Amino acid sequence: MRFGNQAGVPIADPEHGLAYKIFQFPLMLLIIGVAIQFAAIAAGSQIRVFIDPKDDSPALLLVVVLVCAMALGAHRLFNLYVDRSPHNDVEGTGAIMETGAGIAFGFLLFSFITGIVWVMGGYEPGQLIGWHTIWQMLATFALAPGVMEEIVFRGLLFRFVERMAGSWIALTVSGALFGFAHYANPNGGVIPAIAIAIEAGIMLGAVYMLTRRLWAAIGVHAAWNFTQGWVFGIPVSGIKEPGLVDSTLSGPDWLTGGAFGLEASAVAMVLATVAGLVLLRMAHQKGRFVAPMWAKR
Repeated sequence: MRFGNQAGVPIADPEHGLAYKIFQFPLMLLIIGVAIQFAAIAAGSQIRVFIDPKDDSPALLLVVVLVCAMALGAHRLFNLYVDRSPHNDVEGTGAIMETGAGIAFGFLLFSFITGIVWVMGGYEPGQLIGWHTIWQMLATFALAPGVMEEIVFRGLLFRFVERMAGSWIALTVSGALFGFAHYANPNGGVIPAIAIAIEAGIMLGAVYMLTRRLWAAIGVHAAWNFTQGWVFGIPVSGIKEPGLVDSTLSGPDWLTGGAFGLEASAVAMVLATVAGLVLLRMAHQKGRFVAPMWAKR
């Protein structure tokens, strides 16, 4: 099978039989990829059983690093031997630079959001708690969701829906499911789920489209969570854990996002969505958009 562009969209090869074509259909590849990913994460999670780290110890971060490495390794093997696309979205080229750029972007964006809410009276930083809480925040709130959720939602769901239905539908479907995945979070609900679907679904999807690799999206996702949860002590998707400071949110829910945190606020909705739309425009200018299968035919 030959592949036509940087998105890895396959071009039909008449030499292969029906069974092969079914196996290589994007929906089938999506199902296989998700199954492999969950199997890798489940296998990697057994590492914690043997090490049994404490939540406030560097050992917890080590365990999560190993689990994430297994998830990334499984995704790379899936790309090479199942999907067989020459464009691997976890290839090493540019990984450090793109991850670093994503981290900087996520940190600056959420710091700007918090600063605006602070000026408007919705955020109040409290006393300094200390550095000892950093390990849990890095491991379970930044690295784990940054890597695993981006592999599933962008590296698999977005990518193969895009092959079938094009970039716009892939953005809509992956964003909607990403938001729905946060619906049942503590203090979640319809409004937080919609907020996550729009602001994060568009922004992270646009980052993936712009680079056609996962590294920058992982960096943005991890930095976004870490900045709000540890640097500013704000609930991360409805979950409140000790951060660097003991902060409080006060004021109307449209400003603060309520108990869910700033992700559900109007400020985050506007700024993150605008950032995502700017990135989408950049991706369009670089020719990163993919047409639906029926349009190509």
